[in-house]
Amino acid sequence: MRMRLMRGNEAVVVGALLAHCEAFFGYPITPANEISEGAAKLFPLAGRTFVQAESEVAAINMVFGASSAGARCLTGSSGPGISLKMEGISYLACAELPAVIADICRVGPGLGNIYPSQGDYNQLVKGGGHGEYRVIVLAPNSAQEMCDFTIRAFDLADRYRTPVFVFTDGCVGQMMEPVHLPDLPPKPEPKPWALIPGAETNSNLVTSIFLEASEMESIILKLQAKYADIARDEVLCETYRTEDAEIVLVGFGIVSRVLRSVVEEARSEGLRVGLLRPQTLFPFPTEQIRELSERARSILVVELNNGQMVEDVRLAVAERCPVEFYGKMGGELPAIDDILARLRALMVEA
Repeated sequence: MRMRLMRGNEAVVVGALLAHCEAFFGYPITPANEISEGAAKLFPLAGRTFVQAESEVAAINMVFGASSAGARCLTGSSGPGISLKMEGISYLACAELPAVIADICRVGPGLGNIYPSQGDYNQLVKGGGHGEYRVIVLAPNSAQEMCDFTIRAFDLADRYRTPVFVFTDGCVGQMMEPVHLPDLPPKPEPKPWALIPGAETNSNLVTSIFLEASEMESIILKLQAKYADIARDEVLCETYRTEDAEIVLVGFGIVSRVLRSVVEEARSEGLRVGLLRPQTLFPFPTEQIRELSERARSILVVELNNGQMVEDVRLAVAERCPVEFYGKMGGELPAIDDILARLRALMVEA
C-alpha cells in the first residue's frame, strides 16, 4: 500500500527505513515514544539494528560509534532527552559525522509537561552543545513531511557530514494523517572516510580532539565554511498568498497550519494577509523574509514559545517594517480568533 494512515512519529521511522537507515539507538520519552516503539517493531523486520540504550547519553554515543563505521543512524527524543544528547551532538559536529536526530518538542524548562511546544528552537538552531558549530534543522508540519523530511535529512547528513535535526512539536508528532510512501531512493554510496574493517581504511581517523590551537582553529574555520555553503544552498520555505500581503504571518510546525486558516479567515474579511513558513530553521530563509519585508506593512511571528524565531526574523527584516510577536506557552495552541484580533489591531496601527 502506497498510502497509509500513521502518526507523525511513525512516519519518521518509515522515512528512515526508506532512506536505508541501518540503525536506531534511543530511549523512550513522551511525546516521542512512537519513534522508539515503531523502530523496535520495524527495524528488526527490515534486517536493521534496533537498540534501546540505557540512557539518552548512551544512545547518542552509540550513534557516534555506528556513524564512524559508515552506518546511517537515527535517534529521537524530546525535551530533557535532547538536552542530555547535546554533548554527543557537539562531538558529532566536530568529528563531521552524519546523523539524524528527531526532536518532538514538549514544554519546558525542567521536566515541564508533555504538551506541544517550540521551546527548543534556540537550543537546536543556535547549537545547544559547546563550541562553534551548527546543525541543519528541518521543520515539518505534517505526517507526510515527517516522512519526506526524514529522507531528506539522511541525504543532507551524508552530503555535508553533519548532524541533522527533524524538529517538530508534540502535536505534529502525535497526529494521525495519510502518508503517501515515496519511491525507494537509491542506496547511499560507500563512505571512504569511515572506519570499516579492512586495510583500505586503516589510515582513517575520526576524532574531535585537536590539541594545538592553530590546528583547532583550522578545523573550526573548515566547519564555518561548510555552514556557509549550507546557508547558501539548502534553504527551504513555503509562502501562501504573499503576493499582495500587507501583513505577513511567519510560523512553523503546527503553528503554520493554524496560520494558514488565519489567512483564509482574514482574506474573507478583506484583510490582505499572507504566510511564510520556514521549512528549514537552519539555514534560515533570511533573504525570503527580507524580500517580503520590503513591501509589507508589518510582520507577525507566531510561536509556541516565549519568542525565539522572532529574533531571526527581526535580524532579517532589519527595521524595514515592524515585526510583532504572539506566543503561547505551556502547551496551549494559539486560537484563530486571537490571532485575527491581533491582525485587526495591526491594520489599525499601520
